[in-house]
Amino acid sequence: MILFPAIDLKDGECVRLKLGDMNQATVYNTDPGAQAKAFEDDGFNWLHVVDLNGAFEGESVNGAAVEAILAATKNPVQLGGGIRTLDHIESWLDKGLARVILGTIAVRDPDLVIEACKKFPGKVAVGIDAKGGKVAVEGWAEASELGIIELAKKFEGAGVAAIIYTDIDRDGILTGINWPSTIGLAEAVSIPIIASGGLASIDDIKRMCEPDAAILEGAITGRALYDGRLDAGEALDLLKDAS
Repeated sequence: MILFPAIDLKDGECVRLKLGDMNQATVYNTDPGAQAKAFEDDGFNWLHVVDLNGAFEGESVNGAAVEAILAATKNPVQLGGGIRTLDHIESWLDKGLARVILGTIAVRDPDLVIEACKKFPGKVAVGIDAKGGKVAVEGWAEASELGIIELAKKFEGAGVAAIIYTDIDRDGILTGINWPSTIGLAEAVSIPIIASGGLASIDDIKRMCEPDAAILEGAITGRALYDGRLDAGEALDLLKDAS
């Protein structure tokens, strides 16, 4: 079970949004590279990065910040936000990313995701962001009529490394992960699922250690970690003991 600390990038800085709203951003660190190194020093062994500007604009915007992160940490890094073409995927993987996360394009052009999985095996994850139980795209700004499981099943057998499932209605407000929906998704498909959105405290880490949650690959933590509501050492120790 992996606990992924999150670095969300807006205008080159580490921020957290509330409910996916770019106008409700709290800056936690102006040096993304230093933040990545700090997470490594805390004992984390993966890093989750999102180019928020890129997600809204449909192209990478915080490239320099991502490169600074890659230079600062030895941990594998997964990146989402604005990655929409095969060339873009290849360019980022060449720069040292462990895997890219495809979100909007997974809805708009699922065939591209399938092609990317063949071309870059083990390097492509899919981001499914849900609002009101439906998939949202374009940096969460636009809702679709597509169901979560309906979208996930499009990629069964394609070689998707993981699905990052975010409940936007819980993101950044520390109300706890939507465990029923997340575990339900994991039970519906064979692709590894990573929980995201709302991780609030050590109680969520304890919930990750319950037998039914063992089906998940892990969970992403953001605001709780930055605010000090979640102690990195305690969380990582709990997960280690559970495994």
